[in-house]
Amino acid sequence: MKKLILFLTVLMLSACSLNIDDIDNTPTKKVEEYLNNYQSLSSDVVNDLDIVVERETTFNLEQKNIYRKIMKKNFSNMSYNVKEETINADSAEVEVEINVYDYYKVNKAADNYLLENRDEFITDGVYDEEKFINYKLDKMEKNTDKVKYTIYFNLSKDDKGDWSLNEVSDTDEEKILGIYAY
Repeated sequence: MKKLILFLTVLMLSACSLNIDDIDNTPTKKVEEYLNNYQSLSSDVVNDLDIVVERETTFNLEQKNIYRKIMKKNFSNMSYNVKEETINADSAEVEVEINVYDYYKVNKAADNYLLENRDEFITDGVYDEEKFINYKLDKMEKNTDKVKYTIYFNLSKDDKGDWSLNEVSDTDEEKILGIYAY
């Protein structure tokens, strides 16, 4: 009985000495943290989205607000599944399958519709880009179709032993936005 109590005491002390930061310092945890920031619409994600939307020169103010709402819906409804983590010394790769709204398909269908029905977007004899953008945004808002993409996140370990996510490629950002041409 004394051996059992001693063993349990040593086990509890060992568990208490584990640093919680070490548990969260894995490549998979860092990727999950990154994607969870999208799902929870963290202030960093919303600020980045605002910057991108404000730089958009073809949207008017109302269209920018609609687009912002569409992207927030996409982010908060994104789901993901970590498939594999591969660590090689101070570098790692985490394979993740994400499921997002398929805005690529919506945009492609809208562009094809424009080609076949250009006269619907003519106002006073001139192509009305604002009218077409409103059409496209309406289709994006109503979209419920989703698509799965695979993303390979790359990470590096610094001198302190902390994992950090390397810069995410434009292609992978397009996947998260649901606009990647598959």
